[in-house]
Amino acid sequence: MKRHVGHAETAPSSTPAPKSVAMAEMKKKKKRVSWSDDRGGFLSSSLDKEDVFEDGSIGPLLSLLLLVIPMIHLYVCPFTKVEESFNVQAMHDILYHRSNISAYDHLEFPGVVPRTFLGPVVVSALSYPFVTAASMLGASTFVSQYIVRACLGLLVIHSFRDFCEQVTWKFGHSTAKYLVLITLSQFHFMFYMTRPLPNVFALAIALRAISSWMQRDHRDFILLSAFAILAFRFELCLLLGLMLLEELLSRRLGLVSLLGWGTVGGVLSLGATVLTDSFFWQYWLWPEGAVLWYNTVLNKSSNWGTSPFMWYFYSAIPRAMAASLMLVPVGCFVDRRVWRFLLPPMGFVFLYSFLPHKELRFIIYVFPMLNTAAAVAISYIFRHFSKSVFMKLLAVGVIGHFLVNMAATLAFLVVSHHNYPGGVALTKLHDAVPQDTAHVHVHIDVATAQTGVTRFTQVNRHWIYNKTENLPPGGPDVMAFTHLCVGASSRPDVSSAVRPYRSTHNIVAVVQGFSGISLRESPYIKMEPKIYVLEKRSPR
Repeated sequence: MKRHVGHAETAPSSTPAPKSVAMAEMKKKKKRVSWSDDRGGFLSSSLDKEDVFEDGSIGPLLSLLLLVIPMIHLYVCPFTKVEESFNVQAMHDILYHRSNISAYDHLEFPGVVPRTFLGPVVVSALSYPFVTAASMLGASTFVSQYIVRACLGLLVIHSFRDFCEQVTWKFGHSTAKYLVLITLSQFHFMFYMTRPLPNVFALAIALRAISSWMQRDHRDFILLSAFAILAFRFELCLLLGLMLLEELLSRRLGLVSLLGWGTVGGVLSLGATVLTDSFFWQYWLWPEGAVLWYNTVLNKSSNWGTSPFMWYFYSAIPRAMAASLMLVPVGCFVDRRVWRFLLPPMGFVFLYSFLPHKELRFIIYVFPMLNTAAAVAISYIFRHFSKSVFMKLLAVGVIGHFLVNMAATLAFLVVSHHNYPGGVALTKLHDAVPQDTAHVHVHIDVATAQTGVTRFTQVNRHWIYNKTENLPPGGPDVMAFTHLCVGASSRPDVSSAVRPYRSTHNIVAVVQGFSGISLRESPYIKMEPKIYVLEKRSPR
């Protein structure tokens, strides 16, 4: 890491000063840390070296919480949804089927667009020793799902810590600590850290690239950006491209360096993804190129729903930031560097808003930067706490804002816990039917498969699990199964889904799931039947 270190001035003396005195003098004379050059960069920091270099880390307690909180989210919500299906199935197959590509899930259920195996390969390699140890101890494959998701979370946490360290050098030690506190108090970033989404794999690399940009390490910034864009999420060219444009316009980066490192990064990244994914998909393929063509050129992503142009600004960002959002403009006001720091992420969100299909996870990369602005505001408020009654009131408001964030996080977590009825249904089936029962043939319908069922959750090696789609309810093909996981029908009569089976099956379990929120009456979180677990009656 590049650190700006000043030189102490010492008076000539025939007698050397004691080491402690010399160090004290050095602290007093340190130059200010600058996120700038004389060609229009950011303004110099108002913090001196003693403020910034007090401690290079965020502290042991915050470091521990940064590990614990995402794992709590993982423990409360261990299942995955359809958006995570490819990556979680790929990690299972790499761990358990290895070179037997014909047994991989993606060949039977390829999905709408192909995805890269690079992320699953890396996480599977990290997880392998722990999965092997768990298997030797007799743990089920479901434990392995916890392990791979935890390893993914550790990768993101490591990248986030690197980002926090750059915030330390650029905005000060206290700002970095408040950044971590804000992030811990919010729901979405912590929740998504362990979710095997393409955006989360990209997040681990994008945070590294952003850290390199903050550090003015152009080589690493360009190489990491190329890898994140070409292998994982092409839309990152908007965010990282705006950062690159700023470096070019400020003349901190030359065109020759850009072309040189850009060529190296492009060739290596494309080579890695094309060679790896062509092997796993069994035909020549650049997955992110196929995704770009489908989503952007053909605009087929609109098939999954559209949102208004400003949706990210009035819905996604306020939900993710919670009460911390109100501190962002304060941070911009008290430190003029912040608004320039936020130009790339805000420009990214604006440009990405032109794509009609929108989801919060698509812009997850900007939340650490927005939280940094809020952290700058909090640091300023507490530094000036004793100067006026108004600042004291603001400090009380900051503490209250953390409480609001935590209350919102708790509510989101409770809702999310009830949002995976498919995974719960399969767990209830495993609990209800003795594991040594022979000739168990389970059919998993689309609603069940999309809300929590993965190959990791299919824990009985002697049972047959089948996800064949579009089987007529009550037809002979369905009746051939011993057990069924059937999604509830739409309201008003959710139980109509089980009518074809009333004379032939017993209901083993009815899984309730989240259906909405009502502020008028208790319970405020509304539940309704989502999945029915059925067992075929034995012939008399």
